[in-house]
Amino acid sequence: MKSDTYQPRNYRHWIESKDLTAFTVTVKETDLYIRAASNLQRKARRIVLKYRRQLEEYIQKEPEFLMSLEPLPTPASAPRIILDMLEAGRMANVGPMAAVAGAVAEKVGQELLEFTPEVIVENGGDIFLKIASKRIVGIYAGDSPLTGKVGLEINPKDTPLGVCTSSGTVGHSLSFGKADAVVITADSAALADAAATAVCNRVKQPEDINSAIELGRRIPGLKGIVIIMGSSIGAWGDVKLCETSI
Repeated sequence: MKSDTYQPRNYRHWIESKDLTAFTVTVKETDLYIRAASNLQRKARRIVLKYRRQLEEYIQKEPEFLMSLEPLPTPASAPRIILDMLEAGRMANVGPMAAVAGAVAEKVGQELLEFTPEVIVENGGDIFLKIASKRIVGIYAGDSPLTGKVGLEINPKDTPLGVCTSSGTVGHSLSFGKADAVVITADSAALADAAATAVCNRVKQPEDINSAIELGRRIPGLKGIVIIMGSSIGAWGDVKLCETSI
């Protein structure tokens, strides 16, 4: 879950995608940067409004959904985005709102795929993407010397994919850790977002990187983990790190 509107979002351009059309959709706190085969801004805005309405109505009925830092019980019935966030929170052992940015990016991206063969939806550092050619996703890690020098190589066969980032030093997000960047990849962007929060909470010093990776490995459904703190970096799973020149 991210809230870093006070910062210039230069990292939004840290995905190689010049062949795609870029546009933004902003509704209240939701601020999406989207790339697709054509400008689908109007469609994307309608989708955002739909999911924001579902979230707002559910929170009005269940205020604990907004405030809880721990997993909550799953109701008998609720909108799919709510159920996805509750499940992600349960699997990562965090509150459901830790998954909100990834969940919104994922739902918007999935629906836009009806109109475009490729889509990249970025929501405050959390990304859902379905691509047809290899892309490099640069990692923004605040003041770390590795910012802009390390990225993830994403292959089309591995998408749709969620690539979500949590930081204890960047943005207004609630974090109990001090990592400059924890990047999680998973088939579910909601799960990747929640897991990034959980793993980031464990990193207080560079020596915590290995134990934080072990924590992440025990969360079902994760594909890869990258942790950056200062000049230290650790990685696990199906991730291909590469040098970038952003």
